[in-house]
Amino acid sequence: MRVLIVEDDPYMADAVRTGLRREAMAADIASTGERALDLIAGGEYDLVVLDRDLPGIHGDDVCRAIAVDHPRVRVLMLTAARTLNDRVTGFEIGADDYLSKPFEFPELVVRLRALERRTEPARPPILEAHGVRLDPFRREVYRAGRLIRLSPKEFAVLHTLMAAEGGVLSAESLLEKAWDANADPFTNTTRVTISNLRKRLGPPWVIQTVPGAGYRFGD
Repeated sequence: MRVLIVEDDPYMADAVRTGLRREAMAADIASTGERALDLIAGGEYDLVVLDRDLPGIHGDDVCRAIAVDHPRVRVLMLTAARTLNDRVTGFEIGADDYLSKPFEFPELVVRLRALERRTEPARPPILEAHGVRLDPFRREVYRAGRLIRLSPKEFAVLHTLMAAEGGVLSAESLLEKAWDANADPFTNTTRVTISNLRKRLGPPWVIQTVPGAGYRFGD
């Protein structure tokens, strides 16, 4: 899952990004509404954590633009305002969820995971296939009942492959979903991560290489 954090407070933005990366989410930062819209137009973001009170283009206008131009991108709006009218307005302009500042980080993570499920078709909360069970909320992976210890990036890649339900994903697609905007498109990181995943999951191999196309999850 790839998240864009739109927040003009650099300390908060960096803290949220660091926390999300520990939760196996790829995360980028935009400090202005203008930058946010540029990144969303050019990237494969699943979710946006959007500060409502932004300099330049207001967060409300950013939210409206996302709802119109990128309807599949989910928006969690952050605000210091706590009134019912503020929350209602946020939903009316296209926000999918709302969180008041200050907030507890675990709640942010749970809300983002819940929003991730609101795809078309909706994803189940726990992914299971070919003897592998992945729980994104607990960040746990089991194979044949055995707990598999994965790094955040390994978890993110496995989550992305399993969510594709047997579809083939290119190395570039995996970079888009599991790494941030600074990832080098010419790196062999994806191949190395896939290799490590196979070793950790063990035989029989459930991550297949499709020559000339990419990778898929399945036997």
